[in-house]
Amino acid sequence: MGVWRTVFGNVSHRAIRVWQRNADVWATTWLVNFIPPLFEPILYVLAFGMGMGSLIGTVVYGGTEIPYLRFMIPGVISVAIMFWSYFETTYASFVRMYYQRTFDAIMATPLLAEDVIAGEWIWGATKAVMAATVMLVIVGAFGLVAFPQGLLIVPLSALGGLLFSALGLVTTALAPRIDHFNIPSFLIIFPMFLFSGTFFPIDVLPQWATHVALALPLTHVSFLVRALCLGRPAPLWPWHLLYLTLGSLVAGGLAIVLMRRRLVR
Repeated sequence: MGVWRTVFGNVSHRAIRVWQRNADVWATTWLVNFIPPLFEPILYVLAFGMGMGSLIGTVVYGGTEIPYLRFMIPGVISVAIMFWSYFETTYASFVRMYYQRTFDAIMATPLLAEDVIAGEWIWGATKAVMAATVMLVIVGAFGLVAFPQGLLIVPLSALGGLLFSALGLVTTALAPRIDHFNIPSFLIIFPMFLFSGTFFPIDVLPQWATHVALALPLTHVSFLVRALCLGRPAPLWPWHLLYLTLGSLVAGGLAIVLMRRRLVR
């Protein structure tokens, strides 16, 4: 408890003002930000449903055969949760911190560095919720989501968004320049995009690769999202939730420590 109090103790309710500032800026360009999550699932449904889905047909998942499109769509939602939260707290946060000097201006007010970091963290998770909600509505209209279980994807996207936005802040704290984001994106984010059970079951991988996939956070998000989309309980779902919860706390604490070290020099 002492460690957590040391890390999170200076975070106050004022962090919501940082979140509000980002939300106000987003609202001025909401249409541009709204279009990608609106059309992305439609393009995936057309490409994978009419294209690759017609070639693959069905896949065996959880001991039963399901259409490939129904297997793949939860992966698309999971990837959106990761992309929209992680890239918000890498590229966008770096611009606010380094180029616009927004963080310096905020810390000239009564807000502390921890409030700024926490506000960015929550805002990144909010972007994940926005993207997942819009995509859920669209794919739900195609009959690809089981309701009411599918509604639980919204709070799940908040939990996943907290984890990935915290990882984004850790990256921002360590990146000397904005072009350095290419390294973790290539080595970590895009491998997760491909090998976390998003577009094919991980049990078709070699055993060692399956163990690696189970260590990746996106794998746990995709398992839970797919279970909710299909309307069936995910095997070992409490462990997936525990992984995401503990991962969010650890990554969030690390983000606060490292970002504070960078901001307060």
